[in-house]
Amino acid sequence: MATNKVTTNVIDMSGNTGGLVWSQGTTAQRPAGTAGDLRLNTTDSRLEFYNGTDWKRLSESAGTPTPDFQADFLVVAGGGGGGTVDRAGGGGGAGGLRTSYGSTSGGGSSNESQIGIALSFNYTVTVGAGGAGQDGTNPATPQSFPGNDSLFSSITSIAGGSGGGEPSRGWTGAGGSGGGAWHGLTSGSSGPGTANQGFDGGFGVNASPFTGGGGGGAAQVGGNGTTGTGPTDTGGVGGNGLAVSISGSSVIYAGGGGGASQAHLGGAGGSGGGGNGGGGSSGSATSATANTGGGGGGRAGQGSGVFSGAGGSGIVIVRYPNTYTITVGAGLTSTTTTDGSDKITTFTAGSDTVSFS
Repeated sequence: MATNKVTTNVIDMSGNTGGLVWSQGTTAQRPAGTAGDLRLNTTDSRLEFYNGTDWKRLSESAGTPTPDFQADFLVVAGGGGGGTVDRAGGGGGAGGLRTSYGSTSGGGSSNESQIGIALSFNYTVTVGAGGAGQDGTNPATPQSFPGNDSLFSSITSIAGGSGGGEPSRGWTGAGGSGGGAWHGLTSGSSGPGTANQGFDGGFGVNASPFTGGGGGGAAQVGGNGTTGTGPTDTGGVGGNGLAVSISGSSVIYAGGGGGASQAHLGGAGGSGGGGNGGGGSSGSATSATANTGGGGGGRAGQGSGVFSGAGGSGIVIVRYPNTYTITVGAGLTSTTTTDGSDKITTFTAGSDTVSFS
């Protein structure tokens, strides 16, 4: 084809309402190139230019590239630690849960849309750690240990709220699911959950025998503490978590931690890894199960070695067609399995980037 060189300081096309058609071809058809050459790459439908050394894409106003395929996801944040107080601490709230798989997501919402994935693009993955249990050794020291957020690409799940405890005296943690209230909060101030991720925590009982509220779960509000004569007083049960089958089998995630009882029975943790609340002055609280995002159990009593339960770490799962391959950064702990025509990559710890090819 003949080349016509036009030299001018200004090209005015303002009266033309059409478009300018660039030379085009696949990646394999790229010419040797002269600095300043511009073409449409028909392999990825992107404009590119030659800088004298390499072909570079023109920047785009949108931060997200055009997706090559759609993937399902489950993102669960770390659960909150339970509360410790002289009479009855609240259970920790579960980490927020967001998923596109199935029909239901956290907080009673419908499942979210799948996420678009572009090849050779880096996506950040972070698995949130659970919050620590509260230490009753020094009740004068403020303590609050919510979980940590989890992330996949643009999907962020909010950390579980910590259970109410010493010396909060009126404070209970908000989060993906809210922490249960200490015994002094009987209405109006339990930890709130986050819309479309989890539920609120429950309330306590401010009368002997004192009880704390259960932490909220992905599928249920945390239970209120109860009181009564003899062994009938119990801490509030943790709110139940949500069953999701993205891994190829049904697994329950993000259960709330049980609240404590001053005298007798701590509340049971919610299904989905929630820790049990401590009962009586010597009853131990338990920590939530790792990689469920469950909340830790609340604790009653003060003194050396008195701890509430820690929250469980979160989890991130991505399900995508088995015709693609994932490359995982060294900062992440992961496994990849196959279920039918899909691959399933499960991240259990760390933070780094991943890409697909």
